[in-house]
Amino acid sequence: MKIFITGATGFTGSRTVPLLLKNGFEVRCLYRASSDRSPLDGLNVEWVLGDVSDSASLTSAMQGTDALVNLASLGFGHADSIIHAAKDAGIKRAVFISTTAIFTQLNASSKKVRVAAELSVETSGLKYTILRPTMIYGSPRDRNMWRLIRFMRLSPIVPIFGDGKYLQQPIYVDDVAAAVLGCLQADITIGKSYNIAGKHALTYNEVIDTLAKAMNKRVWKLHIPSKPVVGTLKLFEKMHIPFPIKAEQVLRLNENKDFSYAEASRDFGFSPLSFEEGINLELSNSR
Repeated sequence: MKIFITGATGFTGSRTVPLLLKNGFEVRCLYRASSDRSPLDGLNVEWVLGDVSDSASLTSAMQGTDALVNLASLGFGHADSIIHAAKDAGIKRAVFISTTAIFTQLNASSKKVRVAAELSVETSGLKYTILRPTMIYGSPRDRNMWRLIRFMRLSPIVPIFGDGKYLQQPIYVDDVAAAVLGCLQADITIGKSYNIAGKHALTYNEVIDTLAKAMNKRVWKLHIPSKPVVGTLKLFEKMHIPFPIKAEQVLRLNENKDFSYAEASRDFGFSPLSFEEGINLELSNSR
Protein backbone atom coordinates (compact mmCIF):
# COMPACT_ATOMS: atom_id res chain seq x y z
CA MET A 1 0.00 0.00 0.00
CA LYS A 2 1.28 3.47 -0.91
CA ILE A 3 0.51 6.20 1.63
CA PHE A 4 0.30 9.90 0.81
CA ILE A 5 1.38 12.00 3.79
CA THR A 6 0.83 15.67 4.51
CA GLY A 7 2.86 17.18 7.34
CA ALA A 8 5.61 14.61 6.85
CA THR A 9 8.43 17.03 7.66
CA GLY A 10 6.83 18.16 10.92
CA PHE A 11 7.54 16.89 14.41
CA THR A 12 4.98 14.06 14.34
CA GLY A 13 5.58 13.30 10.67
CA SER A 14 9.29 12.76 11.21
CA ARG A 15 8.44 9.89 13.57
CA THR A 16 5.49 8.50 11.63
CA VAL A 17 7.15 8.15 8.22
CA PRO A 18 10.00 5.87 9.42
CA LEU A 19 7.50 3.67 11.28
CA LEU A 20 5.31 3.23 8.20
CA LEU A 21 8.34 2.39 6.06
CA LYS A 22 9.54 -0.12 8.64
CA ASN A 23 6.15 -1.84 8.46
CA GLY A 24 6.19 -2.29 4.70
CA PHE A 25 4.26 0.73 3.46
CA GLU A 26 5.42 2.81 0.53
CA VAL A 27 5.39 6.51 1.32
CA ARG A 28 4.93 9.64 -0.78
CA CYS A 29 5.39 12.88 1.15
CA LEU A 30 4.10 16.34 0.31
CA TYR A 31 6.52 19.17 0.94
CA ARG A 32 6.73 22.90 0.33
CA ALA A 33 9.75 24.70 -1.11
CA SER A 34 10.48 26.06 2.39
CA SER A 35 10.22 22.66 4.12
CA ASP A 36 13.19 21.24 6.01
CA ARG A 37 13.36 17.64 4.82
CA SER A 38 16.53 16.79 6.74
CA PRO A 39 14.74 14.82 9.52
CA LEU A 40 13.85 12.24 6.85
CA ASP A 41 17.22 12.16 5.09
CA GLY A 42 18.32 8.72 3.95
CA LEU A 43 14.83 7.22 3.96
CA ASN A 44 13.26 5.62 0.91
CA VAL A 45 10.64 8.34 0.51
CA GLU A 46 9.05 9.70 -2.65
CA TRP A 47 8.80 13.48 -2.46
CA VAL A 48 6.29 15.69 -4.26
CA LEU A 49 6.19 19.49 -4.16
CA GLY A 50 2.83 21.07 -3.37
CA ASP A 51 0.60 22.89 -0.90
CA VAL A 52 -2.46 21.74 1.03
CA SER A 53 -4.28 24.94 0.10
CA ASP A 54 -4.13 24.14 -3.63
CA SER A 55 -6.64 21.36 -4.24
CA ALA A 56 -5.86 20.94 -7.95
CA SER A 57 -2.10 20.46 -7.51
CA LEU A 58 -2.80 18.33 -4.44
CA THR A 59 -4.99 16.01 -6.50
CA SER A 60 -2.18 15.57 -9.00
CA ALA A 61 0.31 14.88 -6.21
CA MET A 62 -1.97 12.20 -4.72
CA GLN A 63 -2.48 10.26 -7.96
CA GLY A 64 -1.45 6.64 -7.67
CA THR A 65 -1.57 6.44 -3.88
CA ASP A 66 -3.92 4.20 -1.90
CA ALA A 67 -4.43 6.03 1.37
CA LEU A 68 -3.98 9.44 2.95
CA VAL A 69 -2.40 10.18 6.31
CA ASN A 70 -3.04 13.84 7.08
CA LEU A 71 -0.64 15.01 9.76
CA ALA A 72 -0.91 18.66 8.72
CA SER A 73 -2.90 20.76 11.17
CA LEU A 74 -6.65 20.94 10.67
CA GLY A 75 -6.63 24.31 12.39
CA PHE A 76 -5.79 26.36 9.31
CA GLY A 77 -8.92 25.73 7.27
CA HIS A 78 -7.51 23.38 4.63
CA ALA A 79 -9.59 20.30 5.42
CA ASP A 80 -12.01 20.72 2.50
CA SER A 81 -9.15 21.20 0.03
CA ILE A 82 -7.42 18.04 1.26
CA ILE A 83 -10.62 15.99 1.25
CA HIS A 84 -11.62 17.08 -2.26
CA ALA A 85 -8.15 16.32 -3.58
CA ALA A 86 -8.15 12.86 -2.02
CA LYS A 87 -11.53 11.99 -3.48
CA ASP A 88 -10.61 13.34 -6.92
CA ALA A 89 -7.42 11.27 -6.83
CA GLY A 90 -9.41 8.12 -6.09
CA ILE A 91 -8.20 7.68 -2.52
CA LYS A 92 -10.65 5.77 -0.32
CA ARG A 93 -8.84 5.32 3.02
CA ALA A 94 -7.68 8.23 5.18
CA VAL A 95 -6.37 8.88 8.68
CA PHE A 96 -6.59 12.46 9.99
CA ILE A 97 -4.81 13.88 13.02
CA SER A 98 -7.01 16.30 14.95
CA THR A 99 -6.63 17.26 18.63
CA THR A 100 -8.39 16.92 21.97
CA ALA A 101 -8.23 20.74 22.08
CA ILE A 102 -11.62 20.71 20.33
CA PHE A 103 -13.08 19.87 23.74
CA THR A 104 -11.78 23.03 25.41
CA GLN A 105 -14.37 25.16 27.19
CA LEU A 106 -12.54 28.26 26.00
CA ASN A 107 -13.68 30.25 23.02
CA ALA A 108 -10.41 29.49 21.22
CA SER A 109 -10.13 30.93 17.72
CA SER A 110 -9.04 27.61 16.18
CA LYS A 111 -11.69 25.47 17.90
CA LYS A 112 -14.47 26.36 15.44
CA VAL A 113 -12.18 25.62 12.48
CA ARG A 114 -11.10 22.26 13.87
CA VAL A 115 -14.65 21.18 14.73
CA ALA A 116 -15.78 22.11 11.21
CA ALA A 117 -12.83 20.19 9.78
CA GLU A 118 -13.82 17.03 11.68
CA LEU A 119 -17.38 17.38 10.41
CA SER A 120 -16.07 17.66 6.84
CA VAL A 121 -14.07 14.47 7.33
CA GLU A 122 -17.02 12.62 8.84
CA THR A 123 -19.31 13.57 5.94
CA SER A 124 -16.68 13.17 3.20
CA GLY A 125 -17.55 9.64 2.13
CA LEU A 126 -13.93 8.59 2.77
CA LYS A 127 -13.13 5.52 4.85
CA TYR A 128 -11.78 7.81 7.53
CA THR A 129 -10.32 7.55 11.00
CA ILE A 130 -9.77 10.63 13.17
CA LEU A 131 -7.13 10.56 15.89
CA ARG A 132 -7.22 13.23 18.59
CA PRO A 133 -3.96 13.33 20.54
CA THR A 134 -3.48 15.39 23.66
CA MET A 135 -0.37 17.60 23.90
CA ILE A 136 2.42 15.86 21.98
CA TYR A 137 6.00 15.83 23.26
CA GLY A 138 9.11 13.77 22.77
CA SER A 139 12.16 15.58 21.39
CA PRO A 140 13.78 19.02 21.06
CA ARG A 141 11.43 19.50 18.10
CA ASP A 142 8.35 19.60 20.29
CA ARG A 143 7.01 23.02 21.20
CA ASN A 144 5.65 21.95 24.55
CA MET A 145 7.76 20.06 27.06
CA TRP A 146 11.08 20.98 25.51
CA ARG A 147 10.41 24.67 26.12
CA LEU A 148 9.70 23.87 29.77
CA ILE A 149 12.81 21.68 30.03
CA ARG A 150 14.99 24.48 28.69
CA PHE A 151 13.49 26.91 31.19
CA MET A 152 14.00 24.53 34.10
CA ARG A 153 17.63 24.03 33.13
CA LEU A 154 18.16 27.76 33.56
CA SER A 155 15.93 28.54 36.52
CA PRO A 156 15.43 26.81 39.89
CA ILE A 157 12.06 28.58 40.23
CA VAL A 158 9.15 27.53 38.04
CA PRO A 159 6.17 29.92 37.93
CA ILE A 160 2.79 28.18 37.80
CA PHE A 161 -0.22 30.27 36.87
CA GLY A 162 -2.98 28.96 39.12
CA ASP A 163 -2.91 26.16 41.67
CA GLY A 164 -1.38 23.59 39.28
CA LYS A 165 -3.99 21.00 40.22
CA TYR A 166 -5.71 20.66 36.85
CA LEU A 167 -5.03 17.41 35.02
CA GLN A 168 -2.73 16.98 32.05
CA GLN A 169 -2.16 13.84 29.99
CA PRO A 170 0.64 14.49 27.45
CA ILE A 171 1.29 11.86 24.80
CA TYR A 172 4.73 10.75 23.61
CA VAL A 173 5.22 11.37 19.89
CA ASP A 174 6.06 7.76 19.05
CA ASP A 175 2.73 6.69 20.55
CA VAL A 176 0.97 9.00 18.08
CA ALA A 177 2.93 7.43 15.22
CA ALA A 178 2.03 3.95 16.50
CA ALA A 179 -1.63 4.94 16.61
CA VAL A 180 -1.53 6.00 12.95
CA LEU A 181 0.00 2.65 12.02
CA GLY A 182 -2.51 0.77 14.17
CA CYS A 183 -5.45 2.47 12.45
CA LEU A 184 -4.12 1.70 8.98
CA GLN A 185 -3.80 -1.95 9.96
CA ALA A 186 -7.24 -2.31 11.59
CA ASP A 187 -10.38 -1.93 9.47
CA ILE A 188 -12.46 -1.73 12.64
CA THR A 189 -11.20 1.86 12.99
CA ILE A 190 -12.90 2.99 9.77
CA GLY A 191 -15.59 5.60 10.41
CA LYS A 192 -14.45 6.22 14.00
CA SER A 193 -12.75 8.95 16.02
CA TYR A 194 -10.41 8.22 18.92
CA ASN A 195 -8.94 10.26 21.74
CA ILE A 196 -5.36 9.20 22.41
CA ALA A 197 -3.32 10.28 25.43
CA GLY A 198 -0.49 9.32 27.75
CA LYS A 199 -0.86 6.33 30.05
CA HIS A 200 -2.01 8.28 33.12
CA ALA A 201 -3.27 11.78 33.86
CA LEU A 202 -1.30 13.93 36.28
CA THR A 203 -1.59 17.43 37.66
CA TYR A 204 0.60 20.22 36.33
CA ASN A 205 2.36 20.21 39.71
CA GLU A 206 3.15 16.54 39.12
CA VAL A 207 4.39 17.33 35.62
CA ILE A 208 6.93 19.75 37.12
CA ASP A 209 7.91 17.24 39.82
CA THR A 210 8.37 14.46 37.23
CA LEU A 211 10.54 16.69 35.06
CA ALA A 212 12.65 17.79 38.03
CA LYS A 213 13.22 14.17 39.05
CA ALA A 214 14.16 13.13 35.51
CA MET A 215 16.55 16.08 35.27
CA ASN A 216 17.93 15.35 38.74
CA LYS A 217 17.30 18.96 39.67
CA ARG A 218 15.71 20.61 42.64
CA VAL A 219 13.12 23.22 41.73
CA TRP A 220 10.67 25.43 43.60
CA LYS A 221 7.16 25.94 42.27
CA LEU A 222 5.94 29.52 42.50
CA HIS A 223 2.15 29.67 42.24
CA ILE A 224 0.81 32.91 40.79
CA PRO A 225 -2.91 33.78 40.57
CA SER A 226 -3.90 33.22 36.95
CA LYS A 227 -6.54 35.95 36.58
CA PRO A 228 -4.21 38.99 36.66
CA VAL A 229 -1.71 37.18 34.45
CA VAL A 230 -4.38 36.47 31.85
CA GLY A 231 -5.52 40.10 31.97
CA THR A 232 -1.97 41.36 31.45
CA LEU A 233 -1.29 38.95 28.59
CA LYS A 234 -4.53 39.93 26.84
CA LEU A 235 -3.45 43.57 27.10
CA PHE A 236 -0.04 42.72 25.60
CA GLU A 237 -1.74 40.87 22.75
CA LYS A 238 -4.11 43.76 22.11
CA MET A 239 -1.15 46.12 21.96
CA HIS A 240 0.81 43.64 19.78
CA ILE A 241 3.56 43.37 22.36
CA PRO A 242 5.34 40.02 21.85
CA PHE A 243 5.55 37.69 24.86
CA PRO A 244 6.64 34.03 25.13
CA ILE A 245 3.23 32.84 26.35
CA LYS A 246 -0.34 33.76 25.43
CA ALA A 247 -3.42 34.26 27.57
CA GLU A 248 -5.07 31.23 25.99
CA GLN A 249 -2.17 29.00 27.05
CA VAL A 250 -2.53 30.10 30.68
CA LEU A 251 -6.29 29.51 30.56
CA ARG A 252 -5.74 26.05 29.05
CA LEU A 253 -3.45 25.17 31.94
CA ASN A 254 -6.38 25.81 34.24
CA GLU A 255 -8.82 23.31 32.78
CA ASN A 256 -8.65 19.52 32.95
CA LYS A 257 -7.19 17.80 29.88
CA ASP A 258 -7.48 14.13 30.79
CA PHE A 259 -9.01 11.67 28.32
CA SER A 260 -9.87 7.99 28.18
CA TYR A 261 -8.22 6.01 25.38
CA ALA A 262 -10.04 2.76 26.21
CA GLU A 263 -11.69 2.54 22.78
CA ALA A 264 -8.34 2.95 21.03
CA SER A 265 -6.85 0.21 23.19
CA ARG A 266 -9.73 -2.11 22.37
CA ASP A 267 -9.83 -1.49 18.62
CA PHE A 268 -6.14 -1.27 17.66
CA GLY A 269 -4.12 -2.12 20.75
CA PHE A 270 -3.12 1.41 21.72
CA SER A 271 -0.76 1.17 24.71
CA PRO A 272 0.97 4.48 25.50
CA LEU A 273 3.96 5.31 27.66
CA SER A 274 3.58 7.01 31.01
CA PHE A 275 4.78 10.60 31.21
CA GLU A 276 7.74 9.50 33.35
CA GLU A 277 8.79 6.96 30.70
CA GLY A 278 8.32 9.40 27.85
CA ILE A 279 10.14 12.32 29.44
CA ASN A 280 13.10 10.12 30.32
CA LEU A 281 13.29 9.06 26.69
CA GLU A 282 13.08 12.68 25.56
CA LEU A 283 15.91 13.69 27.85
CA SER A 284 18.11 10.70 26.95
CA ASN A 285 17.61 11.30 23.21
CA SER A 286 18.58 14.96 23.56
CA ARG A 287 21.95 14.36 25.13
